[in-house]
Amino acid sequence: MSRTPPRRAALRGLAAAGTAVIGFDPFTRSWTAAAAGRPPHGVPGLDGSLHTDEASLGAAADDFGHVVHRRPAAVLRPGSVEDVVTMVRFCGRHGIPVAPRGQGHGTNGQAQAEGGLIVETAPLDTVRPLGPGSTGVRAGAGARWSDVAKATLAHGLTPPVLTDYLELSVGGTLSVGGLGGQAHRVGAQVDNVLELEVVTGAGERTRCSPARHRDLFHAVLAGLGQCAVIVGATVRLVRAPESVRHYVLPYDDLRTFLDDQRLLVEQRRFAYVEGQVTEDASGVFRQYAVEAVAYGPPAGETPDDTALLRGLRHDPSGTEITDLAYYDFLDRIAPGVAALKEAGLWGYAHPWLDVLLPGRTAAEVAGRILGALTPADLGPGGVVLLYPLVRERLRTPLLRAPDDPVPYLLAVLRTAPPGDPATVRRLLAANRSAYDLVRAAGGTWYPTGSVPLDDTDWRRHFGPAWPRLAAARRTYDPHGILVPGQGIFRRP
Repeated sequence: MSRTPPRRAALRGLAAAGTAVIGFDPFTRSWTAAAAGRPPHGVPGLDGSLHTDEASLGAAADDFGHVVHRRPAAVLRPGSVEDVVTMVRFCGRHGIPVAPRGQGHGTNGQAQAEGGLIVETAPLDTVRPLGPGSTGVRAGAGARWSDVAKATLAHGLTPPVLTDYLELSVGGTLSVGGLGGQAHRVGAQVDNVLELEVVTGAGERTRCSPARHRDLFHAVLAGLGQCAVIVGATVRLVRAPESVRHYVLPYDDLRTFLDDQRLLVEQRRFAYVEGQVTEDASGVFRQYAVEAVAYGPPAGETPDDTALLRGLRHDPSGTEITDLAYYDFLDRIAPGVAALKEAGLWGYAHPWLDVLLPGRTAAEVAGRILGALTPADLGPGGVVLLYPLVRERLRTPLLRAPDDPVPYLLAVLRTAPPGDPATVRRLLAANRSAYDLVRAAGGTWYPTGSVPLDDTDWRRHFGPAWPRLAAARRTYDPHGILVPGQGIFRRP
């Protein structure tokens, strides 16, 4: 990584209206108090604010995982995209690491930057449908998907795929992939982006798309923030249903469960297919449930239960069928999240495991991982997801998926008591062992979870896409300052 030699001229008096005044000493690489009213060297004023108070730095040194803690030197709350441009350029000149942070839902320090600058994208939350007859919506990087869905539903439209938890930021999920139960039909969220607005690591604000700066576009989507900060995106929209029919189908055999899921996605019977695994009375994870949804009018036909369930081998006595308003379905886990927060479990550590299994070995590999899982390893409020995707729908180059027609996402969403580092270390080691097993079987890592990876692991992860990502990094982040917490191009 190349860095511009530090300058004697410090950033002094960088202030925003109504905020504390701070400065930066490029020799000690520390942010300091500065005299009010003195302009910074080469940096105009900000529309937003820059913070070095204990509360801001402490919050930015944590995330939903509560596993990794890297303390930044300052936090930017931008009042405009130009603030992001200004500060990325400044940080590039001084070799200061920069990481954007949306809702802070990372689990392994992905959006942290030791001694660096955290750019909170939450203020960049505008949502603008493109108008009557449009097929897209423009959303700021800090907009939550719940806000996007509400805004587009007012026009009878919806993003084609949404994550189960809607309170994630647009920029955050597009940096990773954005998988959901609709992905087997329409691809991940990154596969449904029409255009991005970004600030590169060189501090250049630009728009990119499949027809404009294509290399940058494909380096940013699922690129884990290594080449540019997403500040906005135009996302494809489709006709929204007014209601859905929600099916929960129980199974007691893993292979039968996986085979029926595969049948459903290959035949495209449902608009949405996911699955969960729970423990039985003896504490063994061998109870399975397919979760499937059929859209009603105007986006789909009136669901026909007999046709949709024909040939499936679930236990019909345990079948649950519910009709819901579309948004109520999208936001269905909100009451559960509220209960976790009320019980204090939201503040637990979350050393998650997220992997993609080849369909041909899914039963064997998932069986081994689930066979070793105990209720204590999953923790209170933990969830296990296991559901299929369709490989040809996953078109984004940096969203690495197994070379198999129907890969499966296995997500072991663990919780661990706070203040118990020994348990967290044990679970991280279990995650690493599971990842090694998955990789040996031809699987890949879905990089939202908590697995200690080094730069060699990342080269293996990206495989044939690595040279293009490395070239884009050199081109668009020449100072090597963006998102060190992933440990892709340098150790965090």
